[in-house]
Formats: sequence, structure tokens, C-alpha cells
Amino acid sequence: MAKTSAVASTSPASPKSSVKNKFIMGGASLVALLLGGVALYTFAALSISYSDGDRAGVLQKFSRKGWICKTYEGDLAMSPQPGMAPVIWPFSIRDEAVVEKVREAQGKRVVLHYKEHRGVPTDCFGETQYHVDDVRIIE
Repeated sequence: MAKTSAVASTSPASPKSSVKNKFIMGGASLVALLLGGVALYTFAALSISYSDGDRAGVLQKFSRKGWICKTYEGDLAMSPQPGMAPVIWPFSIRDEAVVEKVREAQGKRVVLHYKEHRGVPTDCFGETQYHVDDVRIIE
């Protein structure tokens, strides 16, 4: 009788499996790079303001809106001259301390300080590009 030897097969992985693993790792790296780029762009868009300034008028509307991302949105009625129709200026607020100031000033004449952030890729940070960061009531 012939002796059969049970030798364990230690052959390397097939070339097809190596190519498949490289393809999967390359795809995962590309997706991670894209997500990182979007996150970096969003951070930059929210950190760097295009412009800032003040708007004066009467707070007309203020609410918390959104299906998934709840944001604070409001309208300021600005009258260029007494007797003229007001211009409505929409704004967003991200800071809870400013939200409380706005609630106290609703219906009164106010000056809102804002920063304009252009190119924010989602409405989760506010529906408008004007983000109010301070409120002063005019007596």
C-alpha cells in the first residue's frame, strides 16, 4: 500500500482575491476622502463669513423649523421710510443664547448683527445664508 501524506496546503491567496481586496480598499479610501472633503468644506463655509453687518427693523416672525434638522428662522420687517411698505429680511440663528434674546425682543424695534455664510451645502445649519449672532433692542 502506498502511503498518502496529508500535507496542509499553504498556497498564497489567488491573484483574483488580491485584486478584489485592492479594489475594495481603493473604493473605501475614495469614499472616506470625499466625506472628509465635504466635512472640511462645510466647516470652512460656517467658519469664514463672506460679510457681516447690522439690520434694523421690527421682528415680525420667529419659529423653529425643519423635518429632521430643526433650525431657528425669523423675519425682520425693515421700513426704508415711514409710510412705505416694509422689506422683509429672512434670517437664521444657531446660538441658543441669541434665540432667547430674540424671543424677548419679538414685536419690538431691534438691530440684528449678522454674518453671511455663502455656500453652506445643507439647510441643517439654517435655511438662509444670514446667521444672526447678536440682538439689540432700540428704545
